[in-house]
Amino acid sequence: MYDAPNLAENKVTQDKIKIAARKVQVYYGDTHAIKDVDVDILDNTVTAFIGPSGCGKSTFLRCINRMNDTIDICRVQGDILLDGQDIYDKRVDPVQLRAKVGMVFQKPNPFPKSIYDNVAYGPRIHGLARTKADLDEIVEKSLRRAALWTEAKDRLDQPGTGLSGGQQQRLCIARAVATAPEVLLMDEPCSALDPIATAQVEELIDELRQDYSVVIVTHSMQQAARVSQKTAFFHLGNLVEYGDTGTIFTNPVDERTESYITGRIG
Repeated sequence: MYDAPNLAENKVTQDKIKIAARKVQVYYGDTHAIKDVDVDILDNTVTAFIGPSGCGKSTFLRCINRMNDTIDICRVQGDILLDGQDIYDKRVDPVQLRAKVGMVFQKPNPFPKSIYDNVAYGPRIHGLARTKADLDEIVEKSLRRAALWTEAKDRLDQPGTGLSGGQQQRLCIARAVATAPEVLLMDEPCSALDPIATAQVEELIDELRQDYSVVIVTHSMQQAARVSQKTAFFHLGNLVEYGDTGTIFTNPVDERTESYITGRIG
């Protein structure tokens, strides 16, 4: 099983660690869904979580912004540190945490509001804009970051639900980045998209890592290979192997990783 490095071992590495997870366990009632996960997720890096369906990758992703708090029977143990702070500390407000750790889901889910109001929603509730001009600037900047400004700038008052599937997903990315997060979680963000929209979102993911730590769950190993610098392979609730994407795909250490990548399990 993968062993995370000691945080004190390498100061250079430590400076780049955005999220540090140690001995993370997740239970759904009596079901032990995540077992002893240790991993360091780096800043300005795309990290891909891969593995068979039901292996725990989305469950672990949801731990990083405490989305599992919304499930009554879910219990999380262990430590998850964001910039050295325990995100499960009782003093941490989950709403404020989710402003710092944005999330984009599998199916595009724009609010039943205008394109403008979709993006402005987060900055409004978190008090990030003092004036209408400030809010306008955040909306434009976020839509530009999501590569949607050119297509949306003349229809900001129209419903977000009127956009195409790929545009809706980019709108959801704009909505996620509008609160100026530090981490962006993406749970199979391209699974409902056609190949052209998928390529646009993948290109966007590569640009977003200049400003964020991006973590993506994907069923597509080709996608993981294209967009990520680090890859974590999950199997039956265990983090089996974690390392540079190129190494994981061409020279994995664990036989289970090789079996999954070559199609023998999954």
